[in-house]
Amino acid sequence: MNPYKTLNEALQARARDDLSISFIEGAQHETSFSYRELYRRASELLHCFQAKGLQPGDEMIFFLKNNEKFIEAYWACILGGIIPVPVAVGISDEHRSKVFRIFRRLKRPHLLTDAKSSDLLQSYARDAGVQDEHAAILAKTLLLEGIRPTGRAGVEHAPRGRDLAFIQFSSGSTRDPKGVCLTHENLLTTMVDMGNRAQYTERDISLSWMPLTHDLGLIGFHLNMIVFGISQHIMATEVFSRRPLLWLQKAHEKRATLLSSPNFGYKHYLKMYETRGDHELDLSCVRIIMNGAEPISVALCQEFLDTMSKHGLKRNTIYTCYGLAEAALGVSMPVPGSEFEYLEVDRNHLSPGTGIRRANASDPGLVRFVIEGPPLDRCEVRIGDDAGRDLGEETVGEIQIKGPNVTSGYYNDEEANRELHTADGWVKTGDLGFLYRGQVVVTGRQKDIIFANGQNFYPHDLEAIALGCAGLELGKVAALGVRQNDADHDEILVCVVYRGDLKEFLPLARQIRLLINEQTGLDVTHVLPVQRIPKTTSGKVQRRFFADGYLGGEFDDVIAEMLQLTATSTVVEARVEISEYEHRIKFICDRLLPEKKLGPQDNFFEVGMSSLELAQIHEQIDALYPGVLDITDLFDHPTMETLAEFLRQKIEN
Repeated sequence: MNPYKTLNEALQARARDDLSISFIEGAQHETSFSYRELYRRASELLHCFQAKGLQPGDEMIFFLKNNEKFIEAYWACILGGIIPVPVAVGISDEHRSKVFRIFRRLKRPHLLTDAKSSDLLQSYARDAGVQDEHAAILAKTLLLEGIRPTGRAGVEHAPRGRDLAFIQFSSGSTRDPKGVCLTHENLLTTMVDMGNRAQYTERDISLSWMPLTHDLGLIGFHLNMIVFGISQHIMATEVFSRRPLLWLQKAHEKRATLLSSPNFGYKHYLKMYETRGDHELDLSCVRIIMNGAEPISVALCQEFLDTMSKHGLKRNTIYTCYGLAEAALGVSMPVPGSEFEYLEVDRNHLSPGTGIRRANASDPGLVRFVIEGPPLDRCEVRIGDDAGRDLGEETVGEIQIKGPNVTSGYYNDEEANRELHTADGWVKTGDLGFLYRGQVVVTGRQKDIIFANGQNFYPHDLEAIALGCAGLELGKVAALGVRQNDADHDEILVCVVYRGDLKEFLPLARQIRLLINEQTGLDVTHVLPVQRIPKTTSGKVQRRFFADGYLGGEFDDVIAEMLQLTATSTVVEARVEISEYEHRIKFICDRLLPEKKLGPQDNFFEVGMSSLELAQIHEQIDALYPGVLDITDLFDHPTMETLAEFLRQKIEN
C-alpha cells in the first residue's frame, strides 16, 4: 500500500521531519535547507503564482538552470494543482525551439524562466522568424527576477490520486516532442515499489548529478527521497560535466549510500580520474549506484568497479535497472546485495520473434547484455510481437507493460496515443528485449534511436541537420547508431548518396560533421558515401543494412582511403611565435585527446569534439586559470590559437 495518495501528502508529512536537501554548485559552493523550509518556500511561491492569475490545471513550462529554484517552483506548482512541464535549457537553438513546440502543445501554458534564458529565447525567435509566437510566450512568462515572496502562503489544491501531477516531455529535437502524462498514482506506485525493492531506509543518504529534467533525476533521486524520508544532495549536472571527480569526493564527504550514473558518467569520471592519479576516497558507505538511463555496458561497469575497489567500493554496488518515462521511471530492478549479472548470447539470434542462443567467449558473434531484474511488484511486463501476442521467455520481442504506474497516454496528442497501446491495452515501449528466468533483458531500440553522451537522438533529427549542407537532398542521407560488442556508446554514421570522386566528397563530409557537432554536441564517427539508401516498400529507411555492412567490414577500404586523403590534404601553417597560453592549451588537448592530433588552427567542432570533451578541456584550463574562462568561451573561440589569445587578453589586460 502507498503511504500517501498524492505528492502533496508526502511533502506535508515530511515537512515535520528533521531532514534536509542540499544543492551542490561547486567544491565550496553549496546551499542547504530542511524539508520544512522547502514546504514553506513552495507555499509562499505558490502565493506569487496565484497573484499572477495561475489556477489549478494551468501548465507551467520550467526553463531553468538553477536546481534550487527548480525544486521550489516544482513544489509550488504541485501544492497549487498547477502542472509542471520541465524542459532542459541546454546550449543550442534546438533546446530553445523545443520550448516553442511544447508551448503549442499545451492548453493553458505559462513559462517560468530567468532573464538570461528569456533573452536567449528572444534571440532565437528573431533568428528563426517566430517573433509572433515569442510575443505570445512572453505574455505568459514569469521571470524569477520579478518574483518577490511576501511571506504569505498560497491556497493549496487538494488533488486526487488519478489527477495529473506533471508532464514529462521526450527529448526529441527537430520532431515534435511527446508529453508523458504522469498522475500522482503513477508516481507513487513506482516510487514505493522502487524504494521497497531497493530496500530504502531513513538511514540512507542520496547524491545525484542527473538533471532534474530527466525522470531519473527528478523522480528517482528527488521525489522518491521525499516519499521515503531520506536526506538528499543534488549536484548541478554542469558541475559534474566540468569536474566529474567532485561526484565521488562529495559521496565520500556526505557518506552517501545511494548514487546513480549511466554509462557516459562512468566513462567521463574514469577519464578524468586517470589524469589525476590516486585520491583520498572512502567509498565503503556506498550501497547502490543505480544504472538504468541507457543500454548498460558490461565492460564499463567492470572497469569502474575494478578501478574504484581500492577506495572501498563494493562489487555489488552497481544496480542495473530498466525503466522509461511512460512507466513513471521504473519497470524492473534486481534485489540488492549481489553483483550485477549479464548474459552472453549470439548477436545473430536477436531478431524479433527469434529465440536467443547462448554464446561462449570464443564465439565471434558474442554480445553481452545486462540482466535488469524482475518487474516491480505492480508493473506487469510481457514480451510481445506486433500483434500483441505474448512470446514467452528467451524470445526477443517488444517489451510491453501495464499497471498502475504506467501512463494513460501522451498529453494532447491523439496521433501518438493511437500508437501507444496494443489492441488488448498494453503500452508499447518501443524497446526490444527478452525475459530470462522472469527478469528483463533489454537488447536494443525498436526505432533505431541513437544513444550518445547520455542522451537519445532520433536518426531523422540528425538527417534534418545534415540537410542544411548545400547539395544534400531529402531521402539521400541516413543517420544511424552502431554499437560494437561491449562498447559503452553508439558510433554514429551518416550515409550519403554520392557517386563522384572520393576526394571531392571530403568537404561535404567535413561540413556534415561540423553541422551536427555544432547543433547537438555529437562526434560523428564516419560520414560515408553510398550508392543508395535502401528502403522498405512503405518507404522506411532500412538503417540496419548499413549497420550490418559496417560491422562486417564492408566500409573499411573507403574509410581507410578517406583517412589517407584527409591526412595528405591537411596543411599545418608554421608560425614563429607561440604563446605560453597556447603551449598549455595544446598540452591539455594532447593529453586528453591524443587521437585527434589537434593543430593550432583546427576548429574544435570541425574535428568532431563532443560536449563532454569540451567540458574536460575547460575543467583543466580552469584549474590553471581559475574563473577566467566560461565554458561558452570555447564555443566563441573554437581553436587553440584563438582561445589562447582570448585567454591572454583576459589575464593581461
